[in-house]
Amino acid sequence: MKFHNLMQTTGNLSLKTAFGTAALMFYLSAFAFGQIAVKGDTVWTMSGEPLTNGVVLIGANGKIEAVGTAAQIAIPSNYRVMSAKVVTPGLIDARTVIGLNGYLNQPHDQMALDGSSPVQPELRAIDSYNAREKLIEWVREFGVTTIHTGHQPSALVPGQTLIAKTTGDNVEEAVIVPTKMIAVVLGQNALASQGKSPGTRAKQISMLRTELIKAQEYAKKKDPSRDLKTEMFVKVLNGEVPLLVSVNQSQDIMSALRLAKEFNIKLVLDGVSEAHQLLDEIRASGFPVILHPTMYRAGGDTENLSMETASKLKAAGIPFAIQSGYEGYVPKTRVVLFEAAIAAANGLSKRDALASITIDAAKILGLDSRIGSLEKGKDGDVALYDGDPFEYVTHCVGTIINGKVVSEVVR
Repeated sequence: MKFHNLMQTTGNLSLKTAFGTAALMFYLSAFAFGQIAVKGDTVWTMSGEPLTNGVVLIGANGKIEAVGTAAQIAIPSNYRVMSAKVVTPGLIDARTVIGLNGYLNQPHDQMALDGSSPVQPELRAIDSYNAREKLIEWVREFGVTTIHTGHQPSALVPGQTLIAKTTGDNVEEAVIVPTKMIAVVLGQNALASQGKSPGTRAKQISMLRTELIKAQEYAKKKDPSRDLKTEMFVKVLNGEVPLLVSVNQSQDIMSALRLAKEFNIKLVLDGVSEAHQLLDEIRASGFPVILHPTMYRAGGDTENLSMETASKLKAAGIPFAIQSGYEGYVPKTRVVLFEAAIAAANGLSKRDALASITIDAAKILGLDSRIGSLEKGKDGDVALYDGDPFEYVTHCVGTIINGKVVSEVVR
């Protein structure tokens, strides 16, 4: 409920008369910035079994104060109460490009790819991120509260990724991890044409090996001259920053795993359309998967994708999250809520589908101590629905980020 609606509902003059101006401002601030009690017929905490008639208390500091049943938790009288059929943690999109690419699909809002060079790990996502991009607001209205976004998978090394909340007026307010991974692309999407490199899959690996060997030598120098590109590869070698490798065909997956073994580096496998063909190899590597959108279009490197891959990864014990990914057409993004719902209709349980866009995504991003589940001390990121979140007719009726109501539908 907006401030002006609250004023109309309660009566501006009566509130001022009863409480005074100072008390009124305190009363309103409690509604906007924490001190919220979220009640749900079903509350999916993702830290245990779902609660029936559950309550989530969020304090003025934007953190969760308590989670339990209505019988266990007394709601303070000064807390705003919000109710929904189903309550979940705020959703996490584990891989997207929104904030760098915008909804207009015009040159001025397409900042996720610089085509001047195939290898540019020094390109920082924070320098292109637009916190006010309309697509961010749009996905937030479906309950998405955190995004892992960055340069698009259309070059060998297109740049860095970041993690942000889907709120804030500028990058400083939104971003919580400025540099999370370095994007790498193997396969068709990173091949160049007209005699430029890389022109083959072998050339892609050769170019990556060259950069990593160069970084090894750079790290040995006592006083090397600054080289931003090489410095980022040094961070990869030191285990400070993993490579987010967008890869789909089985031959490219195996190339990525060989590269990781040769240089003892951390990978997160992205896309992985043919993961179901290499379950043993991926599990043995220990690397997690950020799986392609369930409804992604099959063609080219993704011709063998399956809507059942999520369930097969789960059965194989491979950590994974579901993403919205990159789209080259308007409206430029998918919605992870829908992608997880389709996975739940193709062999994945509803709980595991929800986990793939909440707690499991948080674990892969290294933020499970802060987001991904409804637990005391974690960020007050909550999504409210008027029915089963995975049903097409259900609406997200409220989104809370850091204890602030950022989206709400009053019915």
